[in-house]
Amino acid sequence: MTGRALTAALVLCGLAATACGGAPDDTGAVPQPATGSSATSAGSASPAETTAGGSPDGTETSAGSESPDGSGTAEALPEGAAPEDSAEATVSGTAEAPATGGAAGSKPLEGKVVVIDPGHNENNHRHTAEINRQVDVLTQRKACDTTGTTTASGYTEAAFTWDVSQHLARILKARGATVKLTRSGSTPFGPCITQRAAIGNRARADAAISVHADGSAAGNRGFHVIMPRKINGPVDPVVGRSEQLGIAVRNAFREGTGLPYSTYIGRQALDYRSDLGGLNLSTVPKVFIECGNMKNRAEAAKFQDARFRQRIALALADGIQDYLR
Repeated sequence: MTGRALTAALVLCGLAATACGGAPDDTGAVPQPATGSSATSAGSASPAETTAGGSPDGTETSAGSESPDGSGTAEALPEGAAPEDSAEATVSGTAEAPATGGAAGSKPLEGKVVVIDPGHNENNHRHTAEINRQVDVLTQRKACDTTGTTTASGYTEAAFTWDVSQHLARILKARGATVKLTRSGSTPFGPCITQRAAIGNRARADAAISVHADGSAAGNRGFHVIMPRKINGPVDPVVGRSEQLGIAVRNAFREGTGLPYSTYIGRQALDYRSDLGGLNLSTVPKVFIECGNMKNRAEAAKFQDARFRQRIALALADGIQDYLR
């Protein structure tokens, strides 16, 4: 066993004792289900360099609902302002995953800053007034945040994105990166989509990724990566680099998880949009990933498997590292 196959085995052993015969360490317990689900977007697959002057054709997917960027005091904040008690969190402590991508003990991502945006928040459904506050994303006004989707059994997108993001952060940290998350486990709701973008900008991230899973029709399957389009706004200078990041993540995700390209959105698992505040307001290379469709029975089963979530995190880390080389 060589290469990424060996890496995956090592990470499963390091991240979940169940993979090596020990006690499980699944942190993805099912929280109270979020209300509602996301509608699938018919986002355009036009080239990233295309200038888009307005709203996209489709309605929101669960990524279209984005990862918000307000905070626990979002109602009282100006749009895009950081709360005093920031949702921003820097990963600390002993990394659970071995550094990979080089010799044992090497730090291939040393000096790099990566921002991870776990989509939605498990408490959003308790704060409907706050998350429904409209914010400006330059091409339109949108809700501060949304609840995200769920599997048929009630496993929430917010629980999924949080667990994957925690594992991803530890893997990247083990490889030497400085890692920041847009929210912590105690963030009461959100943050708003504008603030999520602002956190990556303040960190001057070398790469930023927003982790999601879609809520489309049950017959649809597969993953896709969402990248920004030019909007005559702050994201324009990083559209090209965001596309490079997106392609690297797409390739590594396919190789590392075995999940298929989306059968219902984008082309070759790549989608370009101008309606997402998390992308429109970013001044650093950033992408969203919809890891699959939570309404699809087979993919939902994978997402509820702790070891498969670790596999997803490893694939995302490999894609980010490939881009940052």
